[in-house]
Amino acid sequence: MAEKINKVTIIGSGPAGYTAAIYAARANLQPVMFAGGPTLEDAQRVPGGQLMITTEVENYPGFPQGITGPELMEHFQKQAERFGTVIHMENVVKVDLSKRPFFIQGESVSCYSETVIIATGASAKWLHIKGEDQFKNRGVSACATCDGAFYKNQDVLVVGGGDTAMEEATYLAKIVKSVTVVHRRDTLRASKVMQERALKNPKISFVWDSAVEEVVGNERGMTGAVVRNLKTGDARQVEATGLFVAIGHTPTTNLFQGVLEMHPSGYLKTVPGSTRTSLPGVFACGDVQDSYYRQAITAAGSGCMAAIDAERWLIEEGA
Repeated sequence: MAEKINKVTIIGSGPAGYTAAIYAARANLQPVMFAGGPTLEDAQRVPGGQLMITTEVENYPGFPQGITGPELMEHFQKQAERFGTVIHMENVVKVDLSKRPFFIQGESVSCYSETVIIATGASAKWLHIKGEDQFKNRGVSACATCDGAFYKNQDVLVVGGGDTAMEEATYLAKIVKSVTVVHRRDTLRASKVMQERALKNPKISFVWDSAVEEVVGNERGMTGAVVRNLKTGDARQVEATGLFVAIGHTPTTNLFQGVLEMHPSGYLKTVPGSTRTSLPGVFACGDVQDSYYRQAITAAGSGCMAAIDAERWLIEEGA
């Protein structure tokens, strides 16, 4: 059983977790972080969040020439460690938030903590089709805001029929030559406003009752996708250099089911204007509580907020 009680324990890493660690460490709160690692379900998972599978980041301030996702996260990690953050490169397997100090059980390390900052993020839902993994970051993406600029004046596909897909398609239409939306049904699930905006856009076309079943390309990247009509069974190859999967994200909140208040979509609820969750002393930042922006810069900003919220809460509690 762990004896030392941490002031702050951060579950998760990425821009949110590392920024929370930097701020907490500089406030002399001696944060401990469980940065995450591979799991049985996802052997490819690495600490650092979704940016670890992003080849080029051009929209993070301070890097005018751009930087790769892994390099950016390496900078974040080194900065957090520079100020004394203790980082365990492993997953948390169990938490007990029923009483203070809270108990956090990692794969090999456990601890007690006065406060907990949750930065476990969210992961994009993928199609799990042939060629998808092969062409990730070479045509296949799950974030138009992140990667759209790489496809200027090119033809791209968007998969999905909800608000996310319509937002991605409308955003891309400002940059690319054409957007083709592939949807499994003959009607959209998106809100009426988002539907109308996309349907009226002359650069956006729709392929109904269809699914992408394979991404094709060469050594330079994606060149197209095989699209099959689900009613007729007919398949054809559509030429495109980009495929944006917009079928939603899954927040990593399994540890907190039934313990913290969540939205129906599974994202953690926070008090508006803060990172406080439904449980005093527990804070959430980054994509685990943000289904709207989902950007590295907003995640980092909320990580800063979480550290400050935790520090002020500790002062109020006299801890």
